[in-house]
Amino acid sequence: MSRRSPARRRTPPGRRPPARRRQPARRRPPLRRFPARRSGGRSRRRDDTLGLAGLAVLGLFLLLALLRWLAAHWWLPVGLALVGVAVGAVVLRRRAERARWERVRRQALRLELGTLDALGHREFEYAVRDLLLRDGCADARQVGGANDRGADVLATDPYGRKWLVQCKHRKDGVAGSAVGTPDLQRVNGTARQLHGADVVLVVTNGRFSGKCPELARDLHMHLVGRELLGTWASGARPLWELLPRVPAPRRAS
Repeated sequence: MSRRSPARRRTPPGRRPPARRRQPARRRPPLRRFPARRSGGRSRRRDDTLGLAGLAVLGLFLLLALLRWLAAHWWLPVGLALVGVAVGAVVLRRRAERARWERVRRQALRLELGTLDALGHREFEYAVRDLLLRDGCADARQVGGANDRGADVLATDPYGRKWLVQCKHRKDGVAGSAVGTPDLQRVNGTARQLHGADVVLVVTNGRFSGKCPELARDLHMHLVGRELLGTWASGARPLWELLPRVPAPRRAS
């Protein structure tokens, strides 16, 4: 017997077939997101720790090897130390000899006016510095140049007095232009306020104008003209013994 397929219901003409009911779609459960494991930082720190430990072990191994080598060759570091001591002693002795001869040279320094006239302006400043060193101003130094604030030479004498020197070199000596009062006023404006000078000095191998001595007295400054410069440079007396009315010492020599 053959099975007959069930007869399909025929829809009457003019009517639409009933729409099939769609079953609602099944919603999939949301995926659970688990937080990512942060293992990179820990592994990195662990690798750094292992690296440092390895370097420490390697350094300790090298140190032990060096100590063993030095124990076997003890004579080498001892010899190097003796050589270093000998070289240091020679260097110190040579320095002491140079310093002693430099003191002798400064104490015997004598300069003539003709020699000073032949110098340039900067060389003249260094010559004045050397004369102060000869007199015992151990820290005398040349500071003249751009932005020198009115000071060419600064020094402290053995009595604790601070000296500020402004140098005015004239190539033609007394035949050159005279040092005038504006030069003194510029030096006076900075000598005590900026440098704390006790003795303010203007030195020239030429001449001063007629109004300079009176202004220098009013400003408590000292002038070293050509004649006094020649006496100071060619003799052995310190400058403060040649100047009148020098401030009292700050300390005993």
